[in-house]
Amino acid sequence: MLTLSVETLLEVTGGVLLAGPHSTMVNGLAIDSRNVEPGAAFVAFSGERADGHRYVEDALRAGARAILITRDDEGVRSAFDSAARAESALVRVDDAQSAIEALGRHHRSRLMIPVIGVTGSTGKTTTKDFLRSVLATRMRVVATAENRNNELGVPLTLMEAGAETEVLLIEMAMRGPGQIEHLCSIARPTAGLVTNVGVSHVELLGTEEAIASAKGELVQAIPADGRVFLNGDDGWTDHLETLTSAPITRYGVSGAADVRAADVRISEDGTPSFTLVTAEDALEVHLPVPGRHNVYNALAAASVGSYLGLSIEDIVRGLEDATFSKWRMEAFQSASGLTVINDAYNANPTSMRAALSALGDVATRGRRIAVLGDMAELGSLAELAHFQLGEEVASSAVDVLVTVGERARRIAEGALAAGMSADAVRPCVSAEEASEVLDDLAEPGDTILVKASRVMGLERVVEGMIEPRVQPSA
Repeated sequence: MLTLSVETLLEVTGGVLLAGPHSTMVNGLAIDSRNVEPGAAFVAFSGERADGHRYVEDALRAGARAILITRDDEGVRSAFDSAARAESALVRVDDAQSAIEALGRHHRSRLMIPVIGVTGSTGKTTTKDFLRSVLATRMRVVATAENRNNELGVPLTLMEAGAETEVLLIEMAMRGPGQIEHLCSIARPTAGLVTNVGVSHVELLGTEEAIASAKGELVQAIPADGRVFLNGDDGWTDHLETLTSAPITRYGVSGAADVRAADVRISEDGTPSFTLVTAEDALEVHLPVPGRHNVYNALAAASVGSYLGLSIEDIVRGLEDATFSKWRMEAFQSASGLTVINDAYNANPTSMRAALSALGDVATRGRRIAVLGDMAELGSLAELAHFQLGEEVASSAVDVLVTVGERARRIAEGALAAGMSADAVRPCVSAEEASEVLDDLAEPGDTILVKASRVMGLERVVEGMIEPRVQPSA
């Protein structure tokens, strides 16, 4: 974890010491007073939901040794004085975000370990989860948790690595040109993995070419003695290869891939099996998560594991034992006899198609019901993308389509235009309305996929199936 003296902290952040000694040692950093460990620094970060300056006293009582503030006023001073110890230090910095990034860079400069950057239009979190499990079979791993994949989360993840850490996995989000380049300037990855290039974020970047360039910022950041891992079956891979002097490992299902899947099969519960083939060996793999698309995510993880010297047996064990971030192809049985696939964390046209394919692969006693919500950040493509998705739903194995949201109404229109029965298409305005529809519609034995962009909050639909509303008696 981050370890430094207050004196060094001042040098790194350009901060001013307002109270306390220069010699105080800091171990760790938190931006939430509830997560402060004894000896840590607490950064009074003013976020969208809370102002950290209100929790200075709480952080000190939890054991914080250094408090970093951007607002020096009577309230903050009073809170510090009421709970400070002899070694407590109060530091003012110009900008909390800049201070956190500077501390992340400082800590990264002291880490002499592989740092793997992971990005892509779809699948980056699941790939990171697979990779964490694979590497953890033989190495001590620190990896991005939850949604800490931005300018704040990346340095916080870096600072979790300690002397015992042997590899760092850094997931990198992209919300505009230059963002991944900026994240790479903090994390300084020694290897980079791009899962694919698609049309997610086209609202921000305009074209798929611009998205490829933004994802390519990770490829460009990898040093010549590092390694780049690319999806050999993605149409943008040839272009991405031109952006680096580092060696390339391609993974995929084609025979030309360096790490590939052969004899891919899908079981009745929708989970894939295949033969993992590397340059040295081949071994059977049974993935623990549904969806044919997850073969690529597993292959990406296997490629990095092989590069870092793991045996194929360890790689397979890690893939088969992997656990995943919430709301990503989570499959479970409800008490009412429904099979639910919760993929409500995010969505774009590529991931929607993959999820529909996964739903079609699941053997079911009843109907296949797709609950699909708005896809965000598609810009001028939104109308067409939603309509085309509806056309694909009509030709898929989906028996009933429930849409949620204004944009998703175009999914319903596309399905109807492609010949899906009006009785099988149920447009809804909100997650609550969709839950009411499912209460009336779903029957034991049905399999229900729930998927949309995060802003739609469709986890509420899933919660309604876990804890169905009890109808009042007459």
